[in-house]
Amino acid sequence: MPLHVPPAPSPALRTVLTALGSPTAVREARTPSLRMAQGPVTPELPLPVHVLDRITPAGASTTRLAGWRFLIRCGERSVAAADTMLTPDGWAFSHFFEGPYIASTERALRHAENMGQPYQPRLLSVPELYMLTLWLHGDCAADGATGHPAATDLLVPLAPAPPGIAAHRPHRVAELLPVLTHRLSPAPLLSSPA
Repeated sequence: MPLHVPPAPSPALRTVLTALGSPTAVREARTPSLRMAQGPVTPELPLPVHVLDRITPAGASTTRLAGWRFLIRCGERSVAAADTMLTPDGWAFSHFFEGPYIASTERALRHAENMGQPYQPRLLSVPELYMLTLWLHGDCAADGATGHPAATDLLVPLAPAPPGIAAHRPHRVAELLPVLTHRLSPAPLLSSPA
């Protein structure tokens, strides 16, 4: 089943295109593969990036839209990514980057394409665990910029995943959030010797 990629806001895409067209922005980016790209580069696969602000013991969580991420493709492969963010003046280009999350995102998206159910792909960041997941939302018609993970949605931890959490293994939200809650719980204090 195909993935239903939500449309990015036009101003967010324009800021990325402007940055890609700026020799200064590309030259100053810490992305050697983008600077050395041979041929045209294009922003593709816009994914809304949501941040998981809080996980409660009940597993309920609050999320907020942090921006949109575009994979930057040159030829047959993605060489970098571009993040945008919402400012009081509207959408703005944030930065280019490269690293393991790009290949991991592409791998997770390819796997999701082969699942038997359609999904709307998003990214979900869990800053407290330094974790990024591909969030496969079951409501393909939903606004990609809003909402929170439903119990039946899938989360696919991207590599590198935190210790003890397998990368690229899909988990239902109802199964993974309690694990994350346990990981975020403070350790009990040891009593001091008398």
